[in-house]
Amino acid sequence: MKVYTKVELNEFNQSLTYDDISLIPTEVSRIKSRTEASTNCTFLGLKLNVPVISSPMDSVTGIEMAKELSNLGSLGILNRFDSSLDAVLNSKNGKGIKAVSIALNSNLKTIEKIAEKNYLICIDTANANNKEVLKKTEMIKKKFDVQVIIGNIAHGGSLQQLENAGADAVRVGIGSGSVCTTSIQTGIGIGQVSSLLNILFARKNKKLKIKIIADGGVKSPGDVAKAIALGADVVMLGRMLSGTRETPGEVIKYNGQLWKKYRGSASFGVKMRNEFIEGEETMVAYKGAVKSVIDGISDGLKSSMSYMNCLNLEELRKTETFAILSNSSYLERLPRM
Repeated sequence: MKVYTKVELNEFNQSLTYDDISLIPTEVSRIKSRTEASTNCTFLGLKLNVPVISSPMDSVTGIEMAKELSNLGSLGILNRFDSSLDAVLNSKNGKGIKAVSIALNSNLKTIEKIAEKNYLICIDTANANNKEVLKKTEMIKKKFDVQVIIGNIAHGGSLQQLENAGADAVRVGIGSGSVCTTSIQTGIGIGQVSSLLNILFARKNKKLKIKIIADGGVKSPGDVAKAIALGADVVMLGRMLSGTRETPGEVIKYNGQLWKKYRGSASFGVKMRNEFIEGEETMVAYKGAVKSVIDGISDGLKSSMSYMNCLNLEELRKTETFAILSNSSYLERLPRM
């Protein structure tokens, strides 16, 4: 069996995603217990206990989710459709809110209020490779002292232009979200592993500082560990956080089970008008408090780090031992009852 480095994975002749790879421990770990591993990091000036941020989807991150993730040492990006957004921006009742998403057509007054509160700004678009996104980023950075996240991209070819425009972080992943139909509708996108590596090496080769957010395709704590090992600074979650108590919307009882709504940002339910749709709507089982999800991610990530002999996330990002899995190898790892 061949052990692959990041360079070799990046040069692999097929597009790879998380299910295609595995981390390989190749040395004796000096870590006695997973509790010794630290998942702390700093992201755009914010100290996080776990390298997790929530997607600015209207069925994932409202006021309650953003505040609770802040309490848990993660970051929630308040979605731009939230009915409480104006109240938050026009009052002092924004404690716990640290980041807000905006649209390309968001007005200057709204952006000014976000900047005054020292929140991160996320320009929430499906395609960062767009001159209007770059123009909006340049305008914000010229007028305000604020950190700007843009997205999404799947390849590092434009990374230099994004940083030149002022972007501090970029969301990586097109079509990989569980309720995103972009790849089906447009034929655009590559696997998340290949996307992350391509952009990582573009950043390294051009000596850029822009932060990498792995956005999409994450189904488990193990995928979070893989994303960090591949070089991501933080991981953005949608599906994994969906269905929790803190997500917007009511709990629905159907066939004796509890559910909550989950939908893509470009679904009909969000747009509410007859135009091109690149997202689906579904129901997910109710999961209870989001704290249990974050705790599970933290525990899984620390366990992975203990296997890989990594005391901190920076050491994990230096991982150079990966396997490419056959379909049977992947299936062998799934629990069987």
